[in-house]
Amino acid sequence: MAEPQREIRAAHTASKVTVYQAYSPEIGLPAVREGRFPATWKRDRMTWIKPSFLWMMYRCGWATKAGQETVLAVEISRDGFEWALRHACLSHYVPSVHADRAGWQRRLKHAPARVQWDPERDLRLRPLPHRSLQLGLTGEAARRYADEWTVAIRDVTPLAREVRARVRDGELEAAARLLPRELPYPGGDELTAHLRP
Repeated sequence: MAEPQREIRAAHTASKVTVYQAYSPEIGLPAVREGRFPATWKRDRMTWIKPSFLWMMYRCGWATKAGQETVLAVEISRDGFEWALRHACLSHYVPSVHADRAGWQRRLKHAPARVQWDPERDLRLRPLPHRSLQLGLTGEAARRYADEWTVAIRDVTPLAREVRARVRDGELEAAARLLPRELPYPGGDELTAHLRP
């Protein structure tokens, strides 16, 4: 059965959802140690969270890109995640979703969150036909993410390196067994109805 074109797939429990980010060790390691983002983490900037582990691997080059050497699994409250989705706007204008470009621009300017649907990735980081959610947080959403929604922060850089090594050695089944179990997010269709072309 084919994957839906746009669907939130994530590791989640009844109260939490796991998202991924990559940072320099100067930010990532204190975040893991303290279980929250340090004061040096800029709460006034846009920050993008990704429920897809493999999309994060594509973005950070398996934790090899400069400034993205530490991959974090950030567990956040489902209430916070869903608040961000309900208050989000698509990051680009889509005529089938927005009445007009000016209205979309106004909404985007004031939205504390924005959504992009980017091609999901396979183990070799090649694009797949279905899309993965990226959620950008700014202003109130970024502050709440850092100071209210975050439940735990884990360093998954060793996992990234191990999966990459298995892929490099051609052990795709072994690599796949290491991946976080990402399932369709309950109620995701309803939460993203205003965010799907």
